[in-house]
Amino acid sequence: MTVDYLGLKIGGSLFSDKSLENSLDRSALDAYAGLVASLVSRHPGRVVLITGGGAFGHGAIRGQAGSSVRSLVALTDATSVVRWAWTEALAKAGVKAFPLQLAAMCTVKAGQPRLSADAIGACLAAGFLPVLSGDCLLTDRSQLCAFSSDRVPELLPAAVDGHVRVVVMSDVPGILTDGPGGTEVLRDLDPWHPEQAYEFVWQQSEWDSTGGMRTKLDALVNCARSGAECFIVRGDPRCADPEFLFADVADWPAGLPYTRVATRRNQV
Repeated sequence: MTVDYLGLKIGGSLFSDKSLENSLDRSALDAYAGLVASLVSRHPGRVVLITGGGAFGHGAIRGQAGSSVRSLVALTDATSVVRWAWTEALAKAGVKAFPLQLAAMCTVKAGQPRLSADAIGACLAAGFLPVLSGDCLLTDRSQLCAFSSDRVPELLPAAVDGHVRVVVMSDVPGILTDGPGGTEVLRDLDPWHPEQAYEFVWQQSEWDSTGGMRTKLDALVNCARSGAECFIVRGDPRCADPEFLFADVADWPAGLPYTRVATRRNQV
C-alpha cells in the first residue's frame, strides 16, 4: 500500500514557547518550512500541513473553558496569526501555501468534526499546500467549542480519496512508557485496543490548554480507525531529508523512535 496523502502536523512547542505570550520562533518556522518545501516539491498535491497553535493558540483559551463567546472566538484570531506566519515562511521556501479557516468549513456534531466543504481537496488539486490549524467551531447544540489542532488530522480521511498517513511532530519521540523525560517508546498501537497506551499518558503541562498527549492519542486513534496510518515522532528542523515520511516504515532511518497507531491492514 502506498502513501497517497501525508498530513504533517507540526506541534506548537517546536516553534513557540507556550509559557511566553505571543512567542514565535521565526528561525524554527523557516527551518521546518524548508522541510515541508522539500516534501511538497517531490509530492505536489499530496501534502497537508497542520500547525499547532503555540503560545498564540493556547494563550487565547487558557483559563477560558466554558467562558464567553468572545473568549472562544478569540481563538479564531490567534490561530489565523500562526497560519499566516507559516504561510509567509513557506512562501520564502518557494511553496504556494494557502491558509484555510477551519471554522468556515467544519462543524462539530455529537463531538465529532464534520466537513461541509471540499476546500482541502480542491486546494490540493489546484497545486496549493493547505495550511490548517485548530479553531473555534460551532456545534450541533448551537454552542462554540475550542477545537484543538491535535484533532484536525481526524478530518483528512474524509477530505481526500486514498491512503492517508498522518505524522505528528512533537517535542517527544512518541508515547513514552517510562514517563516524562524517558527514552522508552511504545512502538505500535492497535487503535481498536488502545487501553495500554493511555496508561502511559502523563499530566499535561500547565501551559497546555488542549489536553496534551491524551488529546493527540484520542485523535490518532480516531484517525486510524478511519483507515489512516498515524505516527508520533520527535520534530527535528535539522533533518537532512524528510522524504522517508512517504516511504515504507521499514525504510525509515535506523534507530528512529516513533509510535505508530494503525490497524495491521493499513500499515505501509
